[in-house]
Amino acid sequence: MKGGRRAMKPFRVLCPTGHLSFTPLEKGSFLLACGYGPDAIAADAGSCDMGPRPLGADEHVSLEAWQRHDLEVMLLQSRRLGIPMIVGSASDTGTDRGVDQFVALVRDIAKEHRLPPFRLAAIYSEVPVEELKRRLLRRERIEGLCGRPDAGLSILERTDRAVAVMDAEPMRQALAAGADVIIAGRSSDCAIFAAPLLHAGHDPANSYFLGKLMECASFCAEPYMAKESVMGWIDEGAVYVRAMHPDQRCTPLSVASHAMYERPNPYFEHVAGGCVDMTDCVYEQVDDKTTRVRGARFVTSPTYRMKIEGAGFVGHRRIAIVGIRDPDTIRLIDQAVAWARDKVAERFGPDGNSYRLHYHLYGRDGIMGPMEPRPVAAPQELCVVVESVSRDPQVAFEACALGSRNLFYARLPALKGTAGAAAMMSDEILIGEPGYEWTLNHVVMVSGPGDLVRTRHHRIADGAAWGIAR
Repeated sequence: MKGGRRAMKPFRVLCPTGHLSFTPLEKGSFLLACGYGPDAIAADAGSCDMGPRPLGADEHVSLEAWQRHDLEVMLLQSRRLGIPMIVGSASDTGTDRGVDQFVALVRDIAKEHRLPPFRLAAIYSEVPVEELKRRLLRRERIEGLCGRPDAGLSILERTDRAVAVMDAEPMRQALAAGADVIIAGRSSDCAIFAAPLLHAGHDPANSYFLGKLMECASFCAEPYMAKESVMGWIDEGAVYVRAMHPDQRCTPLSVASHAMYERPNPYFEHVAGGCVDMTDCVYEQVDDKTTRVRGARFVTSPTYRMKIEGAGFVGHRRIAIVGIRDPDTIRLIDQAVAWARDKVAERFGPDGNSYRLHYHLYGRDGIMGPMEPRPVAAPQELCVVVESVSRDPQVAFEACALGSRNLFYARLPALKGTAGAAAMMSDEILIGEPGYEWTLNHVVMVSGPGDLVRTRHHRIADGAAWGIAR
């Protein structure tokens, strides 16, 4: 007892994977962790790390067989233990299609294993582009993040699909309504884990902060092992995170490093309605596998804003792969590329009109491009990936063919022969997935966490789903 109040029982959240089904989760550490009495199982199933195409095209990049595998492993244990299971950003991007797909998978798994009836909440956060246009007509601001300009009609016209990033409140409300399983649309990563903690009565600072530490599962532990389970809980005003793989441990260094992971400012984690301030956090080792952290604060925003992610179609993509071993061609590669570009421009006009042409020089700066701090001046060999993008698939094909084959014919000062300047892995022009661009990384003002979110409650029994009015 402290100050006349009974201390809260630690509420343990188990995270089996940092991105559900991107590759299958590791069952060993997860099943081991289930023996330690978790109170909830939660996992993030999506990200914008895969680029804009999955959102714009509304397709998942994780194989459905792997999605089923991970959902099955989690669902069977959550139902065996009688604890909630929460999955956010369903099917990689959290679109309405992704939520419905995961609900159907859960229903099929329940039927196959003849699970006793349970309640499922499906939470949707896809935002029709027309709704965003209506906001503009009402003179509402769609504010750009990270240096982007505010969104106007021209940006929305280039957007095929958009999702709102929810905080923990819609998931917490679903738990309060009796949901045993939650399949949520696009979610703030940490909110997926904060929801059951908030529902158990814990404060936003520690709930969201623990979610930030756990969102990528074993990424917060050492040595590096992906897709292994971690357990987190709150006790006496501090958060604890423990590695569940026998050969991993959560240390102050590994946990603090992950707290700062993927943040423009390493001390702040923003969610709709506020942010977690990690400036004064203190990290301590409490046993060989567990780290305790104190000092997180939650700063409530005076206004409620939700992030919007949007993507739109740019064009069809064609790809060619060219290998270069000749030292003179490598030394003069920029001139060779310029020659090839000019030949494409002779046919289709300047780059940027009806097509875009990209040269990725792997072996020099193919990953970082102009940001490469130490480009290799004279690599032994180069792999040149020529990529063209156009709304006209024939233009994309021809631009790629001209842009790659003219690397053979570039007229360079040191050229002495008619062969050997370049070699193709294959003569064919490869068909890539369609190209998409990020159009929206913005925030909109809303009245509260439910403004752009819709929840449907179901009762799952015998493989069927019946809606439950709420």
